[in-house]
Amino acid sequence: MEILVLGGGVVGVSSAYQLLKDGHQVTVIDRHPPGTGGASYGNAGLIAVGHSVAWGSPKALKIWFNTLFHDHPVFRMKLRLEPQLIRWGMKFIAQCTNAKAVRNSLDKHRISMYSQKILNQVVEETAINYEQNRNGLLFLYRNQQAFEEGIKHSHLLQGAGQILETAGKERLLEIIPELEISEDHIVGGIYSPTDESGDSKIFCEQLMEICRSMGGTFESDVTIERLEASGDKIKRVVTNRGVYTADRYVLCLGAWSPLLVRASLGIRLPIYPVKGYSITVPVEKDNTPPRIGGLHEEDFLGFSSMGDHFRVSSVSEFSGYDVGHTPEDFEHIFNRAKKLFPNAGNYDKAKCWSGLRPMTPEGTPILGTGPHSNLFYNTGHGHLGWTMSHGTARITADLIEGKTPEILVERMGVR
Repeated sequence: MEILVLGGGVVGVSSAYQLLKDGHQVTVIDRHPPGTGGASYGNAGLIAVGHSVAWGSPKALKIWFNTLFHDHPVFRMKLRLEPQLIRWGMKFIAQCTNAKAVRNSLDKHRISMYSQKILNQVVEETAINYEQNRNGLLFLYRNQQAFEEGIKHSHLLQGAGQILETAGKERLLEIIPELEISEDHIVGGIYSPTDESGDSKIFCEQLMEICRSMGGTFESDVTIERLEASGDKIKRVVTNRGVYTADRYVLCLGAWSPLLVRASLGIRLPIYPVKGYSITVPVEKDNTPPRIGGLHEEDFLGFSSMGDHFRVSSVSEFSGYDVGHTPEDFEHIFNRAKKLFPNAGNYDKAKCWSGLRPMTPEGTPILGTGPHSNLFYNTGHGHLGWTMSHGTARITADLIEGKTPEILVERMGVR
């Protein structure tokens, strides 16, 4: 079959690879070259299966409400009477119960664990080199109460098969010796030895070349203007560079997915863009970045070493589709990163980036078909896009083939 993939981030490129493996003719279109436009470019680089806990919970609801009236360094809310945010917010509130938090966390974990398996298969098949670090991830806490809550969350994922180790200060220094010079006070952490990290931009670029060698086509500078349907089928995609047609279409546009299908098809996807920020710090002679990546939980600060650079990301900002930034937006990241890893790199030469995470209220992606039988959704991966992308690519390819996916995805349909 001829398949047109809309979106060239890590989700779109991974989907193209799985579809090409199945023998399809695949074209990928996007405004940007693969991996350079959206969240695939500047994310923290973590394959964080051991951190696949749902955002929605009674605690998260309290934090979110407080941001309406008080400044918060990580969670930022700009009050706006925006229908998309209001609808999303109401659905998110409905997920903030203990029972739904458990269910959504287990759903996220199941798809993340499956996705890591598929990623490792792809790496074995292609020998891609993307600064992969398979030495695990470490989730850090400075507050004892938060640490104890983290241990409770770890028990949930351990029950689902995740290997997690509770680590005191002495054990932390064995895992990341660079913490010894930290100016931050860390009381403990949770070590996920099977997690990993890597540069998703490099992964996208290399996998794209492999896809091209398999017959895949990639076209950038293509702005999708609308989808045109007839009955229950998509007939064509209208762009600034002409009309594209295919037998099947795969929507991988991340945060921009709901804008396209709402305007073209009248479908409202429960996805809202949550803005994140990152810095990429060059690692120079005598710098000592941490040997593995992880998260500082209270600051929601993700970090990972990627060869000659060190990536740090943070902040969840609800501000619509604005992707701009100012120096002040990065003060929290610089301050916390320098305290945690003061010698990780040359912070004076850091490059700053901001982008949009496509969040669903449940935290799980949207997969499968909706009212149109030849339009397959693979979008809404939120803050675990790099983690879940490989699994959802395989699931999408299976659904297009008419096969039953290896894991259950009934609750992840168009909703």
